[in-house]
Amino acid sequence: MAIIYGASGPSYATVKKWSRLFKLGRESIEDDPRSGRPISVVTEENVAKVKKLVLEDRRIKVWQIAEVLGISKERVGEILHEHLHMSKVSARWVPKMLTASDKERRVETSQAFLDLCEDNIDEVCSRIVTVDETWIRQYDPECKSESMQWIEKGERPPKKFKVQKSASKLMATVFWDCDGILLIDYLEKGSTINALYYADLVRQVRQAIVEKRRGKLRKGILFLQDNAPVHTAHVARRALKEVGFDEIDHPPYSPDLAPSDYFLFNNLKKELRGKRFTSDEEMKAAVEEHFEGQNKEYFF
Repeated sequence: MAIIYGASGPSYATVKKWSRLFKLGRESIEDDPRSGRPISVVTEENVAKVKKLVLEDRRIKVWQIAEVLGISKERVGEILHEHLHMSKVSARWVPKMLTASDKERRVETSQAFLDLCEDNIDEVCSRIVTVDETWIRQYDPECKSESMQWIEKGERPPKKFKVQKSASKLMATVFWDCDGILLIDYLEKGSTINALYYADLVRQVRQAIVEKRRGKLRKGILFLQDNAPVHTAHVARRALKEVGFDEIDHPPYSPDLAPSDYFLFNNLKKELRGKRFTSDEEMKAAVEEHFEGQNKEYFF
């Protein structure tokens, strides 16, 4: 047999097994019928069952579906991805889940601002003064995406060692408008910003407006700030009335409406990341240099 069939022939052990079975009385040369699963378990019925299980429990695992239906994990994965076109993703992180009343107030605030602007949005924006606080660190490491660089084919990618943010940092309170920075205050180390401290900064920024923005006070200042406790304290609100600022309503948990958070500080941190500063004076100089390098259109 080996001479006739060569390498494609059955092994010697298989031939011996066949010989023994026929000596014992076997007559059929066909394979015996075997119990088992059908050739394919990816049927319309199973697709419907998988979909039902997933809709009942969005967090169900593949192995749990496989156990319930008695099919392999590989086939469950095939059904999920190729037939149901589903994928498992993590929940999107948001700072706060807004309640119905929070959403209603957000709509009311937005509508009130639209009514204020009407056809004079540039004039209204020119009256806005906004403020927020942020930490400036002596060293803030680059994130992975910021350290990307081009390499040639076959070249090994660069290595990047994990480093920690520096413990040394300064709290900067920045007041600004559509023309640029009005006032930057750096909190002394070991101190805490409170309502009295913040109220004094509000008075200082009024003086800064008098010196840097001639005629701006006559138009009326629209003051935009978030709902941090020091901002909403009675002492701080009283200081705003004393200096004649009208406060723009800021709905709770709405960081996307505070331009310092989503624009000013974000760009500042990108430029400072990866740089090492040896003193607080160097940090302050880098912050001021960043802002001085921007034109008026940037702030507007």
